[in-house]
Amino acid sequence: MQRKSIFIATLLMLFINFLILPNQAQAQIPIPSEWKTIDDNTGKERSIIRIFKSTDGKYYGKIVKLINPSEPDPSCTKCPNDAYRKNGEKIVGLLVITNMDLVNGELVNGNILDPENGKDYSCKIWLDPAAPNKLYVRGYWGVFYRTQTWYRAN
Repeated sequence: MQRKSIFIATLLMLFINFLILPNQAQAQIPIPSEWKTIDDNTGKERSIIRIFKSTDGKYYGKIVKLINPSEPDPSCTKCPNDAYRKNGEKIVGLLVITNMDLVNGELVNGNILDPENGKDYSCKIWLDPAAPNKLYVRGYWGVFYRTQTWYRAN
């Protein structure tokens, strides 16, 4: 009888952990925040992007600050005219990350815009498990991709 009780208690503990741990892990991943981008060529800080959850349940990211811009108040001259942006729109305030879903602690199934060439790429975003102030942002087209590392700004 005692072995049966231990077995049932063990199963109950496993079941509770199965239900609770995924939610705890997801809650500990604070991707919505402000992130500092780094220029791939120069290694210098480039902008601050705010990633946020919208009322539609999706995650988005917009440029909230440019760091040492080459021109005052620049516009996106190659941006697509779509539901999220207009060609000629100011860079500050521009939505560059759109329609992301939070799945297992990662943002997936959305897009990221490169304002320099006006192209949208599929996107995946995740935190470095060893360094929660480091964010990996991967834009990809088919099997080709580029991953940037962004750093928490606040």
